[in-house]
Amino acid sequence: MTKKRPPYEKLLQKVLKKGNEKGDRTGTGTVSLFGQQIRYDLSKGFPLITTKRVPMSLIVSELLFFLKGSSLLADLLADNNHIWSEWPFVKYLEATGQKVPAVNSEEWVAALKAYEERVMTEPDFGAQYGDLGPIYGVQWVDWPTPDGGTINQVRKVVETIKVNPNSRRLVVSAWNPADLEKMVLEPCHILFQFYVNDGKLSCQMYQRSADMFLGVPFNIASYALLTHMVAQQCDLEVGEFIWVGGDTHIYNNHAEQVKLQLTREARPLPELVIKRKPDSIFDYTIDDFALDGYDPHPGIKGAVAV
Repeated sequence: MTKKRPPYEKLLQKVLKKGNEKGDRTGTGTVSLFGQQIRYDLSKGFPLITTKRVPMSLIVSELLFFLKGSSLLADLLADNNHIWSEWPFVKYLEATGQKVPAVNSEEWVAALKAYEERVMTEPDFGAQYGDLGPIYGVQWVDWPTPDGGTINQVRKVVETIKVNPNSRRLVVSAWNPADLEKMVLEPCHILFQFYVNDGKLSCQMYQRSADMFLGVPFNIASYALLTHMVAQQCDLEVGEFIWVGGDTHIYNNHAEQVKLQLTREARPLPELVIKRKPDSIFDYTIDDFALDGYDPHPGIKGAVAV
């Protein structure tokens, strides 16, 4: 008897089988459903999917990058994290009148590597062509106000949880219409809200655009990690993580990879280990986190749609 699929894999199968054929900004094409939900009880394991390997180090370094409020690609590359490189790379080529090679071609790979090297080694180049704009972290911790100040939404939410856990205003937004055109990529996961009940912290995130094969496994794990961190800072246990997707899609060039993934039986979820409790939500480092019992199937490669 086939075991019941875990929530992510169940939705992946649903989108593949029932999705509507739909065009998209990248020209790749998708099958898509609108308005989907996944729920995880975080007390029953850390939701890093096991039907393919997902690199936890990239999830941690990206989240810490957001909490730092950075917009510089060099800060991610310093942690050997390349998941944001394609978008500023294309904008750099376009801004300097260069031809954009076919994605993942030999020419693309070589040119991208050279671009990243310049971002890392030439500060002026990195500042001009490696600035991602006011993306997630900038909005989270430096939301601009009309009077020239900024709001640290994350700090405000953590402080509110500590003094008023019943608040219904435990919300952080990354969707700032005034800043969208300045970003290399508009936020896909645009809003999250915390909820406290019976000593447990839950989180619900809304994602307007959800790449089910490549992006969503990262997003689920990232917000589950953030929930664990905030819970620790507020002396709470973890409750649920609820993921809500708007345009929930599988790119046409990921269809075969998804079919392969769905032939695999899920394995037990790992446990997240946080090795210390820093002074604040902004003081965690990559070395503070570990996974116990993560035994996934091998990774499955897929081209990102730029």
